[in-house]
Amino acid sequence: MVSRFDVYLLNLDETPTGDAKNTRPAVVISPDELNSNVETVIVAPLASTNARYPTRVGVNFLNAERHVILDQIRSVEKSRLVKKIGEIASHERKDISSRLQELFAE
Repeated sequence: MVSRFDVYLLNLDETPTGDAKNTRPAVVISPDELNSNVETVIVAPLASTNARYPTRVGVNFLNAERHVILDQIRSVEKSRLVKKIGEIASHERKDISSRLQELFAE
C-alpha cells in the first residue's frame, strides 16, 4: 500500500508505459485513508534546489538536503508510481504537515 510520506519515483511521461523514461522523486502527501480507497494519490515534488520559499520544506533525503515543493502538488494515478525509494524521516513529517495546514487553513 502507498503510505503518506513515502517517496516514489514518479513517471512523468505523457503516456505512461512499463519503461519510464522521465521520472522524478515525489513525496506522497495525501492521507492514508485516501491512499487506500482511491486510485490516485496527492504528491509533491522532491528536489535539490537553492530557491528558498515558504512553500518549500527542507528535508534530508538520501544523505543530501532536498526540498519538498508544496507549491507544485498534484494528484496522480497510482500506476505512475514507479518505485518506492524511501520515506521522509518522522521528525520532518511534522514540518510538512504544518506547512500544508498553513497553506490550506483559513
